[in-house]
Amino acid sequence: MPFIGFDLEGPLSPNDNAYELMGLFPDGDRIFEAISRYDDLLALESREGYEPGDTLSLILPFLLHHGIGRRQIEDLAMQAGLLAGAAETVSMLHAAGWVIGLITTTYRPYALALARRTGIPPERVAGTPFPTEAEAGLPPGLEADVARVEADLALLRPEADDQVIKKKLDAFFWRLLPTTPLATLMQRMKAVGGRRKLEALRSLTSLQLSETVVVGDSITDCRMLDTVNREGGLAVAFNANRYALPYSTCGLASTHISDILPLLEAWRQGGRAAARQWVSAHEGTHHRNHLHWLVDDGWEEALPIHRKVRSLIRAGAAKLG
Repeated sequence: MPFIGFDLEGPLSPNDNAYELMGLFPDGDRIFEAISRYDDLLALESREGYEPGDTLSLILPFLLHHGIGRRQIEDLAMQAGLLAGAAETVSMLHAAGWVIGLITTTYRPYALALARRTGIPPERVAGTPFPTEAEAGLPPGLEADVARVEADLALLRPEADDQVIKKKLDAFFWRLLPTTPLATLMQRMKAVGGRRKLEALRSLTSLQLSETVVVGDSITDCRMLDTVNREGGLAVAFNANRYALPYSTCGLASTHISDILPLLEAWRQGGRAAARQWVSAHEGTHHRNHLHWLVDDGWEEALPIHRKVRSLIRAGAAKLG
């Protein structure tokens, strides 16, 4: 049976759970944007042991500081939107015999709730673990440090203040926190991003990567997209940013995830050659979808339309890496 692995936030839902969780307290959105940019900077410098998406671990001290936990995660999951056609697409793929996996950096309780709403079975969901209520809680004495960092980050802006952001967060995450009990809990929260997304993909299917399809949109997906693409599989960049497009086989910018179905049928019938032929026949701009074959080149041409549709669909989350 054919296998497809979807990222959650972007391809199936326009929401960003971590961004919205941080938005539950004053200036949380600005603080998250700074931490998300810090995540990009660490990933781009290839810091040893660090993976794109480890933001989900980095924001834990701030969530605990404000008493935000599983209840708020599950509440947001009930309120989250689904991308147009998400549930129908999953249903049609199941009916056609596809095995569907959900490979997401977001917290597992949130991913499981959205999986139920789209019809993806829980055993096919990979997501970042979140502490239990018994584990949650900020160690005594750390509240003042977290509050100070929050106040600093609220005044800084990604890209314009990159060096200041990096200096302050290096000191907080790599010098202060390792001396506290919170470090152990954060180390156990291995975010499913970068290489870990690739590991999750391998754990969800016995197929060779050359026989698999993956759909992603951001820096957390680039390792998975790149490996599947280089192995001869189909790596689809959906409403993607500049971190994902260069590593993908083809790009689809659309307001409806169901627009991927003809591409998947072409892949199923004739593999990568048939998928390329189908994209070539429909390449360019149509009434709501925009297709590009990206192998070897072409991602810079595709980027403006992906950026436009991404901003339309994902609003504030679109600017995150």
